[in-house]
Amino acid sequence: MDNQESQRKEEELKNAAEQETNTHEDNQHTTESTIASPNAAGGAPLGGSTPPPPRKSGNGAWIALSAVLAILLVIVAIKPVFGGGNNAAVATVNKVDITKEDLYEEMLKSGGKTTLDNLITQQLITQEAKASNVTVTEADIDEEINTLKASFGTDEQFNAALAQYGVTLESLRKDAETQVKIRKLLEPSITITDDQIKEAYEQNKASYGTGEEIKASHILVATQEEADAILKELKDGADFATLAKEKSTDTGTKDNGGDLGFFGKGVMDPAFEEAAFALEVDQISDVVKSSFGFHIIKKTGFKAATSPTFEEKKEEIRKQLLNQQIQEKSATWIQEIRDKATITNTLEEKTEEETDASANPDAAVSPEASAAQ
Repeated sequence: MDNQESQRKEEELKNAAEQETNTHEDNQHTTESTIASPNAAGGAPLGGSTPPPPRKSGNGAWIALSAVLAILLVIVAIKPVFGGGNNAAVATVNKVDITKEDLYEEMLKSGGKTTLDNLITQQLITQEAKASNVTVTEADIDEEINTLKASFGTDEQFNAALAQYGVTLESLRKDAETQVKIRKLLEPSITITDDQIKEAYEQNKASYGTGEEIKASHILVATQEEADAILKELKDGADFATLAKEKSTDTGTKDNGGDLGFFGKGVMDPAFEEAAFALEVDQISDVVKSSFGFHIIKKTGFKAATSPTFEEKKEEIRKQLLNQQIQEKSATWIQEIRDKATITNTLEEKTEEETDASANPDAAVSPEASAAQ
């Protein structure tokens, strides 16, 4: 096989590897019961286990898709392993070689067709953008990434999601570029009226506001006697944060002086929540028994409930409705540009030939072979 053909095989191998990433399933996360809400700022689970990142508006799916791009970087990095001839061994099992060709064929079968189909679609989107003079700037990509990042709440949760799917920020930016191209191509054909925005606001008004939230710290111990002794020290003037660091059994919060961050109603143990919300700011509770043990709680902050006005939410809602329309139209639009395009898929043709040969083995025999028989 000449060098050009070898390079083609390398590229197809990369494409097949990408499809393997597309079929990757999320690792299931199991967390222990928590005294603090996993999503509360600064909140930490009992025992110090880490909650999974939030999944909002399909962002997990976008990041999973970007893992396709990340796998390319890995394959390029290990390319020297696949150097040499097409029959070079990439592994040996009991003195039997598994060749580069063996690996290539299996990876191609496992997902090469679908991966090539995705690459065809990406190329069509790029061509449509060029024909329409659509350009994507670094600022456009930054905005797309920042919007995605904001939906995860914190940088830590966003970075955890990237790590979960094995995605680099660089590969995510490449995927964001495609997202921006689609949006810029379809947005001119979509009109969002003030009436639509107003209707969406009224339908979702309750979800736009935030309920009352408090900030609190706590000291958790196993017995009533321990809690009573700590409460006495606090009444005698001991520092709450210092005692939390020294004596609390909640490893997720003790190093921060027992700080749980802000949280709303419905996220804590009921007994804990009732006692915490009943306190005044800087007030310390009596001993509170919950399903986790015995607590002493100090309320350290308060946020009143909020209800944003229509004008405050108008632009945000417009963008949400626009993105929804783009998502709904994109599949049809992609199919339309595929139907108009001239596409030659030699991989698909090869697969069909192999299928025919398998179904009709006699037809696969050459005339010369038939004559010899």
